[in-house]
This record gives sequence, structure tokens and C-alpha cells, in this order.
Amino acid sequence: MKILVPVKRVVDANVKVRVKADESAVELANLKMALNPFCEIAVEEAVRLKEQGKATEVVVVSIGPKAAQEQLRTAMALGADRAIHIETDEELVPLSVAKLLNAVVNNEQPQLVLLGKQSIDGDNNQTGQMLAALMGAGQATFASKVSVEGESVEVVREVDGGLQTLKLALPAVITTDLRLNEPRYASLPNIMKAKRKPLDTQSVEALGVSLGQHQKVLKVAAPSERQAGVMVASVEELVDKLKNEAKVV
Repeated sequence: MKILVPVKRVVDANVKVRVKADESAVELANLKMALNPFCEIAVEEAVRLKEQGKATEVVVVSIGPKAAQEQLRTAMALGADRAIHIETDEELVPLSVAKLLNAVVNNEQPQLVLLGKQSIDGDNNQTGQMLAALMGAGQATFASKVSVEGESVEVVREVDGGLQTLKLALPAVITTDLRLNEPRYASLPNIMKAKRKPLDTQSVEALGVSLGQHQKVLKVAAPSERQAGVMVASVEELVDKLKNEAKVV
């Protein structure tokens, strides 16, 4: 079984981001970039399935500028076998990403597509669902447990009321949640080996996908600063403030 894992290059989760002066986007200059945390979980799960003998090959794919190859090398250091880089400097919406990934799926013919439920920059939570629709394949989102048996996969997913168990026929699309696993750290020997693993660069045009801007960002603004708290002398004063100032009771 071949597993395809789409990954994304994002600002490191530990970095405090700033908004550009013109409020058009987040300032990315001189910021540390990293593998999207949910994508890292997807890579870990794919590698674990290979270690269990359920998969024979793990292929990672990323769409973005040339610098995204660094994150692909990181994914290969975590255990992926090879990588595909679709090089573009355009800012892509989820539907365009799903179309490009669908073209890769048509070329690679994986039995399972594992990807993070969302990226921490856009937070759209759309790409996996759109990809499944384009593929005409079954999907299971917010997965907290994945078990492959023969030509099907069983997924325990997190829902508002608790846990839901789904059984899907392969090929299928699964998006990963935080509690699926704890990603490993890349060891130095594996980082060195990743430099020699194959990385294929492709273009949007070669995949035959026409991209469109289906949405437009009007403004990006930083969240308002949290106001300082106040001390109250009595329960009565607290209730009064909650009722008349905060208006929450």
C-alpha cells in the first residue's frame, strides 16, 4: 500500500506573528518556518503504518515556494521515502490545493491519503474534504485512531458527542487530529539520509491544473489586547460588574 501525505510550510508554532503595516497579510520576513503540526502527525502515522507492515511506501508532497523543500526534507527525515514538490509562489486557496493534490493522486495512485485536519496559518479545515470529493473517495476527518485491515481502513474520529468509528474502503482520505499520535524527533543520521532521498520538483502547468482565486482577503488584523483585570471588594460588587459592565449574567 502506498500512502500519500500532503504537508505544508507554515510559521513555526512557537513564533509570535506580526501583521503587516498595510494589514494585507502576516509579516513573514525573517520568521522561522516549520512543518505544520497537524501535517507532522500525518507523517508520523504514515510511517507507523509502514513500520507495522501495512504500507510499502510513504510519499510526501508539498505545494509552495522553493523554500518548502526544507519541510519536505524534514518529513523524509521523519521516515517518508520520497517527496514531490509542486513549486509555485502563488497564494493558493484550499480548492486550488485540493485540485493540485488530486492531480498528484491521479499520477501516484495511492491507496491512502493522510493529511492534517488543518494548517495553523489559514485554519480553513477544507482541503482534505475537498480532495476526497474530487477523488470520489471515502473520507474520515479528525482521526484519533487509524487501523488498516486488508482493503479497508477503520478510523476512530472525534466528534462533539464523543467518538465515532468509521470503516472505509480503500482508497480513502483521512485527516488527522492532535490525539492520533506523538510525532517523533528526527535523528541526526536520518536527517543526513533524508538529503539523499529523491525529491521530484513539478510545476502547476505540468499537472494540467488551472488555478483560480475563489476568495479574497480584505483585511488581516491582530486580535485586540486583553484588558487588565480588577480587584473587587465583595461578591456583591463582582455580581454587579458581571451584570452591568460585562453583561454576562
